[in-house]
Amino acid sequence: MSVEYKSEPNGLRRFPGSIVVMGVSGSGKSSVGEAIAKACGYPFLEGDALHPAENIRKMSEGVPLTDDDRWPWLDAIGERLASREPVVVSCSALRRIYRDKLRESAPRGLAFVFLYGSEAVLSERMQHRTGHFMPSSLLQTQLATLEDPRGEAKTIAVDVAHPLAEIVSEALESLARL
Repeated sequence: MSVEYKSEPNGLRRFPGSIVVMGVSGSGKSSVGEAIAKACGYPFLEGDALHPAENIRKMSEGVPLTDDDRWPWLDAIGERLASREPVVVSCSALRRIYRDKLRESAPRGLAFVFLYGSEAVLSERMQHRTGHFMPSSLLQTQLATLEDPRGEAKTIAVDVAHPLAEIVSEALESLARL
């Protein structure tokens, strides 16, 4: 299947399929995802909004999710990715098996933007955000669950130690090269 790239007014190509902005909690998935979606002209979907209420309750109480907890959530995200129109989604996608499931759902192709950072940076970010159900106590569990996606097809990695504008710029430039 040949992939057609669309060119933006500034001459930057954009990835023609859907994009999942992934990483552990505190990596900036929502902020980066919203900015990428705006730059590409794609809708943005906050993956956390698709979690079943029981998952939100568990995480709010500091209880790590199991694979059985995550499958219905990944199914809901996969349904959105199955649309013929590209979308940008924030989703932790911590394990390769989760990413493969999402890839199977996206008929126009799927790219992953992996946001990574040191534990200190991630912890600092989590401690200073407000209004999020995920406690910083679950960061260790997420880091232990994370299977680094670098080297997987159509996956780019961006260090979150930089300002948001730099992270988004690097992600967009890397996506254009896929």
